[in-house]
Amino acid sequence: MNRLLQGDVGSGKTMVALMSMLLAADNGYQACLMAPTELLSRQHYDTIQVMLGDLPIRCGLLTGQVKGKVRKELLQELFDGRLHLLVGTHALIQEHVHFAKLGLAVIDEQHRFGVEQRAKLWAKAGLAPHILVMTATPIPRTLAMTRYGDLEVSIMNQLPAGRKPVQTLVTAESKRLKMFRFLEQQMQAGRQVYVVYPAIKETEQAELKFLYDGYEAMLRAFPPPRFHLAVVHGQMKSADRDIEMQRFVKGVANLLVATTVIEVGVNVPNASVMVIENAERFGLAQLHQLRGRVGRGSEQSYCILMHRDKPSEEAIQRLQALASTNDGFEIAEMDLKMRGPGDLAGTQQSGSMELKFADLVEDSYLMHQARLHAEQILAADPHGTGELSGKLVNAYARFYGQGKNWSKIS
Repeated sequence: MNRLLQGDVGSGKTMVALMSMLLAADNGYQACLMAPTELLSRQHYDTIQVMLGDLPIRCGLLTGQVKGKVRKELLQELFDGRLHLLVGTHALIQEHVHFAKLGLAVIDEQHRFGVEQRAKLWAKAGLAPHILVMTATPIPRTLAMTRYGDLEVSIMNQLPAGRKPVQTLVTAESKRLKMFRFLEQQMQAGRQVYVVYPAIKETEQAELKFLYDGYEAMLRAFPPPRFHLAVVHGQMKSADRDIEMQRFVKGVANLLVATTVIEVGVNVPNASVMVIENAERFGLAQLHQLRGRVGRGSEQSYCILMHRDKPSEEAIQRLQALASTNDGFEIAEMDLKMRGPGDLAGTQQSGSMELKFADLVEDSYLMHQARLHAEQILAADPHGTGELSGKLVNAYARFYGQGKNWSKIS
């Protein structure tokens, strides 16, 4: 299996991943789930432990924070096969991590990992493991490869019952006071709010909003003790970040000022508003992920995309395009048009690809037909020894040369 599971945030991808991992365990293999942040890894681990209940399945958590005796014992259990499932961050691809018999590798939010990082995970198995990559918004490269035929696609196109689509609003700096009034109304109604900034500290780019300045502004607009604020960013110590995050999760803080560290792995159903400062500076996939932090409860939720007063016409078009849909695949199509698919036979994640005639977005039907023909050729000549296969190999060699390292294609 080499499959992409596309499902919006909160649709139940973790349950699908766990069922797949249990199939591997039933057949005597180990399985792992790699996530991009410690926060998301721990959330997956906690969720899986609850789902497993009293099943005789051992699941471990491996991140940079797992050290000393605990880490040593975990790695030994993994090596001798006593550990069935392993959840973790980039720590999973470190050289000293050895599986007894890896049969399935699951990667969540796979666009956050580089191509070569993903390839290192496959190398942990003697035989190539089954691969399940999961994302709420496929990056252009991944979407292009699904068209190209390297990935099968499964789509979860429904959300749990009771969810309402997030309303997305595009607004300028000059409307900030109106935005503040709206936030106050939401918090007075018992809801919670995220405010995300693109930078932690002041930079040379004068127009870029930064977190520390924003935190001061929010304190002035929503002073304690009437309101309570929390702050989270990537340069905080892990323990301090967890304390602040828990204040928001438990409802002690009404408003969380943060960077994109909260892009994935944060689940607060009571949060109903996501404000993104300098939204024009973010990619569509990242904006969609941030928007996914709200809309997890039964209340109507909102995402407010704040931009500077005179952005480029292209920036406004991108933001309005995002506001027009909550569909992850549709957003990925937009991203593909804007950024390009990257090098399908290499490691470049995005950018233009030199196709002489085809357009991966407009010619999707043609790409599908080409894939069907390729499958027929492989079925008829699986070892590539026939005349037609020989002609194709020669044509490929003329076009690409002999220098491709196919082990890194993923």
